[in-house]
Amino acid sequence: MMVGGVDKALPDGMKIRGNINVLLMGDPGVAKSQLLKQISHIAPRGIYTTGKGSSGVGLTAAVMKDPVTKELVLEGGALVLADMGVCCIDEFDKMDEADRTNIHEVMEQQTVSIAKAGITTSLNARTTILAAANPLYGRYNTSISVQQNINLPAALMSRFDHIFLILDRPDEKTDLELGRHVCSVHANGQNNNIHFEPFKEDFIRAFVSRAK
Repeated sequence: MMVGGVDKALPDGMKIRGNINVLLMGDPGVAKSQLLKQISHIAPRGIYTTGKGSSGVGLTAAVMKDPVTKELVLEGGALVLADMGVCCIDEFDKMDEADRTNIHEVMEQQTVSIAKAGITTSLNARTTILAAANPLYGRYNTSISVQQNINLPAALMSRFDHIFLILDRPDEKTDLELGRHVCSVHANGQNNNIHFEPFKEDFIRAFVSRAK
């Protein structure tokens, strides 16, 4: 996902995006937010934001007046700043419907079109969107369909290439191992039960930069 795919340009001028948009849907407490923060930290160009604390203008672009020259200037939002990178949006289901509509163009056309205060332009937003959301009723209900659990419009759902369900299934052995892991991290600052050597952040960042 951090590497992305290959953009295609058809003979008729149509462009097909190569970036992959991913939605993480799951129960609270399964470390979705931690995963988003870590990816935004490792990615060579990563932006982390939340759906409740971001507006449509903050995600796309805004026209502001320069305090010195008094001229109108265009300032890019999170999706524009994450061009050629990853934009992680947490609490995606808490975002207002009007603000979610503003990112439809970014997810499919990879651009942000602006027509405000006499400024008409188009900004590149070739970013991969990684969003995390909670089910409609707080926890995922297995007795109803996936569409009923996910409280998002169909027009927005169709723009995600992959949707992953992360469920918190009660299991005594897994919960015990998870509890020991949390206690080890809080007590020692690291997990001593890992039986392999994880890749360093610098190595992953260099690999992603090379692959892109």
